[in-house]
Amino acid sequence: MTHNRAYESSYQGMKAVRLEWGSYEAVMLPDYGGNLIAFRDKDNGYRFLHEPAEEELESFKANPGIHGIPVLFPPNRYEDGKFPWNGKVLRFPINEESTGNHLHGFLHKIPWQVDEYGTTESESFVSVSVRVDEAHEVYQFLPFRFTIRLRYSLNGDGLAQHLFIRNEGGERMPCLLAFHTSVNAPFAPDASAKDYRVKLTIGKRWEMNDRMLPTGKQQALTREEEQLRDEGVYPFYEPLDNHYTVSAQNGRNRMELTDTKHNVTLVYDVGTSYKQWMIWNHFGEEGFFCPEPQVNLVNAPNSPLSAEEIGLFGLNPGEIWEETGRLYVK
Repeated sequence: MTHNRAYESSYQGMKAVRLEWGSYEAVMLPDYGGNLIAFRDKDNGYRFLHEPAEEELESFKANPGIHGIPVLFPPNRYEDGKFPWNGKVLRFPINEESTGNHLHGFLHKIPWQVDEYGTTESESFVSVSVRVDEAHEVYQFLPFRFTIRLRYSLNGDGLAQHLFIRNEGGERMPCLLAFHTSVNAPFAPDASAKDYRVKLTIGKRWEMNDRMLPTGKQQALTREEEQLRDEGVYPFYEPLDNHYTVSAQNGRNRMELTDTKHNVTLVYDVGTSYKQWMIWNHFGEEGFFCPEPQVNLVNAPNSPLSAEEIGLFGLNPGEIWEETGRLYVK
């Protein structure tokens, strides 16, 4: 008997909220960055997201960046930890010693509050939030008052995501965000990574320097990247840590991952507010890769390019920004 329900549970010893709807199941870890750590089709044995194995638990807890759907705010790298904003320079800790940069912001490692969870006639859902003010640990780096709310819902149409940010302070705040989404390839238990093809709505590749920061120049796509944009390509054809502009197709901004053995496609539709993609495939090792939708160019506040071109925008006092996304199968 199938159950449509939402309930508190545990996941490998961690506090969790579990959603069930028909054959679908999703698991949220509020104490670890509001990370949606699992999305599964139980009937078919599909595990769509990269979940931590038992031997990876301690590294996941220390740095939950390559499992599930971590929230990056602000995302990716900032040169020397410097973040110019409103005529001031905010300073973030250098946490990537190899490049001398700050990496990935502050929200993916901290506890989020569970606001509500439940089941209606149309979905099972969970809503979590972070409210930052002068008393919050993040305020020392991002001295703004704001709320970020993240809601996931599950039904026969897959997993829906709703992100909401409101500026509750008295000055304009940066609104730079990404998801370091980690997708399994293969996601079917009896398939091989060689059976998989990934397609992504990319435009041009940003040239990166030896510190993995954009130079401001754009590059033409290689033949394999054209396949990535068009018909799809094997996700591990070479090690990838690439940054691209978005070029929406048919009005949508999305990744499609097709299992050619089972003729099943996982669609990750992220919305057109995300103007950049990162794609990282764990040094070309088969198993999982990360198609990362980003609002902004890497290191955007330090770039001489126009704010509109690189997705560098903010919220004035009282303003709200929101976007939706969805993972589903076709």
